[in-house]
Amino acid sequence: MANREALRALQTRLANRLQAAKNEEISVSSWLAVESGGQFYLLPLGQAGEIFHWTVPQPVPYTRPWFLGVANLRGNLFSMVDLASFLGGQPLRSEQALAASSLLVFNAALEVNAALLVDRLLGLRGLDAFVSAEAPADDAAPFLGSTYLDAQGTRWQELNLQQLSQYPGFLSISA
Repeated sequence: MANREALRALQTRLANRLQAAKNEEISVSSWLAVESGGQFYLLPLGQAGEIFHWTVPQPVPYTRPWFLGVANLRGNLFSMVDLASFLGGQPLRSEQALAASSLLVFNAALEVNAALLVDRLLGLRGLDAFVSAEAPADDAAPFLGSTYLDAQGTRWQELNLQQLSQYPGFLSISA
């Protein structure tokens, strides 16, 4: 009985907060901000999944350099991709830097068991955190969204994880 009342109270509080956010037009965070290979990226929250600490992957032979291998994360097998390397960077990471890095899995709704290696998680960002935006170039990969500039002059590249999960170059890991 007490559990039902607590659940009902929680649901009421959540409903009230959602209504208040609509009424006050509160800025809602829409991206997870990460750093990888010295570059800054914005990943849509609805497309991002769980975050894990670095786990040493099982290497897979004859794959591209950005494909790190596979790892068991919470009982599921995930392919591990070095985001910076996939996007053309050449990050050099020490064992200490890897130990401080994170793995971000794709949302289960995207139906791809993949995790991206990122150097740092930088929190949540909303559109109000930026002073300008540029549309992607006409020849940009389909998973690259707008580029945003914050007040400190940092450039942030939006990555559409749903588009990335369907991109042939991401799905083709053989060397």
